[in-house]
Parts: sequence; structure tokens; C-alpha cells
Amino acid sequence: MDAVIDRNIETVVFMKSTQVGATEILNNILGYYISQDPCPVLVMQPTLEMARTWSKDRLNPMLRSSDVLKGKVKEPRAKDSENTVLHKKFDGGFIAVVGANSASGLASRPVRILLADEVDRFPLSAGAEGDPISLALKRTATFWNRKIIMASTPTIDGLSRIQTAWELSDKRRYWVPCPECKKKQVLEWSNVQWDEGKPESAKYVCVHCGSLLEEKHKITMIRNGEWRAEEKTIKTAGFHINELYSPWSTWATMAVNFLEAKRHPEILKTYINCSLGDVWRDQGEEIVSEGLMARCETYDESCIPDDVLVITAGVDLQSDRLELQVIGWGLDSQSYVLDYKIFWGETAQNKVWQDLDEYLKRRYNRETFTSLPIACVAIDSGYQTQSVYNYAKTRSGRRIFAIKGQSQAGKPIAGRPRQSGRQRIQLFPAGVDTAKENIFQWLQIEEQGPGYVHFPNNMDEEYFKQLTAEKRAVKFYKGEKRVVWVAKRERNEALDTFVYSLVALHILQPDLEKIASHHNQEFKDQLIKRTNPNPSPLLRQPKIPRKTFVNSWK
Repeated sequence: MDAVIDRNIETVVFMKSTQVGATEILNNILGYYISQDPCPVLVMQPTLEMARTWSKDRLNPMLRSSDVLKGKVKEPRAKDSENTVLHKKFDGGFIAVVGANSASGLASRPVRILLADEVDRFPLSAGAEGDPISLALKRTATFWNRKIIMASTPTIDGLSRIQTAWELSDKRRYWVPCPECKKKQVLEWSNVQWDEGKPESAKYVCVHCGSLLEEKHKITMIRNGEWRAEEKTIKTAGFHINELYSPWSTWATMAVNFLEAKRHPEILKTYINCSLGDVWRDQGEEIVSEGLMARCETYDESCIPDDVLVITAGVDLQSDRLELQVIGWGLDSQSYVLDYKIFWGETAQNKVWQDLDEYLKRRYNRETFTSLPIACVAIDSGYQTQSVYNYAKTRSGRRIFAIKGQSQAGKPIAGRPRQSGRQRIQLFPAGVDTAKENIFQWLQIEEQGPGYVHFPNNMDEEYFKQLTAEKRAVKFYKGEKRVVWVAKRERNEALDTFVYSLVALHILQPDLEKIASHHNQEFKDQLIKRTNPNPSPLLRQPKIPRKTFVNSWK
């Protein structure tokens, strides 16, 4: 906040974790300009919906509760166009609240102050107009004393907007003194330690004297800390801080959350971004097929592991064939490749679709538990669209759906369906880039456990080459960095069908914990039956049919 009113500073960059009061800091900055230095202000949130929520839940209470601001901005009224949820006028200026996804909200608004919150969640383009940050900066060009304030938790290394801005700043970090040796240091996660199996015992180890610092020391350390710049800059002040400093979080809580996040690669990414305030760095940009092939296990589709709780399938179309991959899903994001099958025939004709339909009716036997059907199927409709629609229209009751891929970063793996075509079928948008990110992370896990992908020993070399047929790359599009998936070889149907099977899982949204609990009870019942096959009539329990989540799929 001091840097904002420094006349030598034009841009303030805040790369941070959650739980450090960033939104309140932005509110305070806004209150300062309303009260002390009135001028036009533009507040940007990632979406228009988030802009409305911030205005109602954060801005309005501040304007009502602060004595110095009370009465300076009128309450929003439907008939008063100058004071609405998204536009508030006060003496000497106004507040325009916009979503970064709205090009109209960024146009024709000369502003002196730009407050951009969570810039890494901004879309790549505001409609068809281009980068929303660039559009907003143009609105400040006419003011010699403009201020640009950007805050965000970072995302992916090399793509993060806040990381790019931070690298161009003077890189200030917060140094705090050790209560024992009095020497100052930056709090880093690598210096948090706890007893084996007891994350609640977490303490911070001083890098200078090795003292074990407890949570009770944190407030004193923060109160006596200072910001130190690592670089020199003329106009840009950059600040970085993480959750280790937060008075609303404890080191023990962070340790517990970290151990939980380690079990799931996709959650670990969120922990790195939101708790440590750092960018996510992948282990590599591509995966070698030979390493995956060496991991094959001794199971096949005739008898699948008991750990499989739900089965989904993905279907890809070519002119002369349908390619199908069947995936079993277990707890902790573990997946089991069960089968890969090609149905040869012209996909514009009925015969190949009949072959597919017959296959999708099969059940998979498990080692101990009851057999499972294919619970949900996702079919790509990007090719032979009408044939896919014709097939899926009458089979939604069997959870066979048409999907349409969306190659854009950040899209949900399975979005809300819409009606499409003359048949008005349910068409699900599929965030294929997001799905590939998840699969890419899972394939990098080399030890069995959360996120591990299991392969049967009947998968050939071609399958693994197709599964690793793409690599992730960073490219520039209209001056902006984007993550794209680049093909290393022509055939990639194994990867595509794995993606579609994951989309089917997200459409289904099964409660795997509940299913696993049911299986545990089933196992206990079988064990009792084996150990005591002829119980006394007095001990026999009446057989009550139970309709379970699994049985409802039959």
C-alpha cells in the first residue's frame, strides 16, 4: 500500500498465496482513492459474475461500514444509471467494475487507476478483442500519474501473467527475524519440518542457527520484518509472499494439507500455487513410451482387479473405423486400462455402430466382487457428427453421450450439456486440454499409489506410442503465451480415447468413496459366509434387498 502512493512507482505487482489478505489490500487502495485522491478507477475481476459478487460482497460493505467512505458513493439503485452494481460514481471520479471476459466493459473508459485481481485467471482474450490486460492498459494511457496494481496467485511456469510481471519488477520479499539469533530470513517451505507421521507437530527451522521456531513466534517475527528488493527498477515494485506468513493459517495446517496434496498430482499443483504462491513446474514436457510399456501388469479384460470401482469408455471416429478405450477408475485417481478395441467399417454406415453397441453391453468380471458394466461412454462428435448424433440420441438412458472437444486452457473436463442438432440431443463440451494436463501428470507417476495409471500386459507397442504421441509446448498467439499440445506422430487415438473416457467419468461424477465402502461391506459378508457357511438359525439375518449406487447401473 505504501508503494501505491509512491510517486516513483507506476506499477505494483503482488504474487502471493491465499490467506494473506490480498483482496482486502486492494479494497484499501480503492478506499484511499475514493477518499483522498478521487479519480476514475477500473476494477477487473476474472469474470463478470465474479465482478458482481465482489461488488456486492466486498465493496458495498466497505462503503457502508467505513466512516470516512460512508455517503461518498450512493447505494446502487435500479433507476439510477450512475450508481449500479458495476458502476459507482463519486465526487471527482467513478468506479467501473468489469469482468476480464467482457470486451465491452473494457472499452471507452479512460481511467487513471487499474486494479486487476487474480490476473492468472483472466481469459486469454476478452471476446475477440485480445488480451484483457493489454486492453485495460490502453485505458490508462492518457494519465501521466496512472497506477497499475496487479495481484494474483500464480499458475503454470512460463504461462503465468503474474510471474511475468514479477520478473520485470524489483522482486521484493519479506524478511523476518529469528527470535533466537535475530538474523533475518525469507520463510520458505523447505525449512518446515515435523515428526514422522505427525504433521501437526510442524515447526520452522531457522536457516542461520537451526532453532526450532513454533507457531507462537510467527506474529512477533512478522511485526519485526521488512521488505527487501532483490533487483533494481525504476517504476515497478514487485512483492511475493506465501501462506507461511499468514496469521490465518498455521504451519501445522499447511503440513497436513501438504501430505494430503502429495497423494494427488492435480491437488499438489493447487497447493504449490495457492499455499506457496509459486508457479507449477512439471517434471518434463513429454513422456517416453518405452517407460510406460515396462510397467504392464498381469491382468486383462477377462478378469479385472477388485480395485476398479467404475468403468467408462471413450470412442474416437475415423472414416473407416471406430476406436474404443475402456478405463476402470479406483480411489485416489488411480486408473486401469481394461481394453482397447478397433471396430472396422465405414462410420457412415450402421454395421460398425451395431458392433460397437453390442460390445458396450458387456460386463467385466472382477476377481472377487460382482461384475461391472460400462457406466458411461463419451463419443467424439468432431467427425461424422450426424452419425454420432443418430447413435447417441436413443441411448442417453445407457449414459452414452456425444461430446465436443474444446482446445482451450482452463476449460472444465466436462461442461454443462446443451441441446444440439435437429434431434436436440445432449452435447457435452469437453475440456480436452485440461484432461490432457491431468493424464500427463498421472503418467509421470512411477510408483503405484494415488494417480497411478495401470496397464494390462496385452497392450502392444503401438498403443503406448499413441498414448505419448503429443507433447506440451508453449507458443505465442497474437503476442500471448499459450500451452498447446503438439503431435510428435500422426496416430494419437490411444490418447484421445483415454481423454474421452476421463470426460465420461466427469459426466458421471460417481461417489467412489461410497462405492468403495459398499465393497468393503460386501467383502466382510463374503468372509463371514466362508468361515461360517451354516450359521445357527438364531443368528441368521433376514435378507433385505439393497438398491445401491452400483446396482442402479444394471
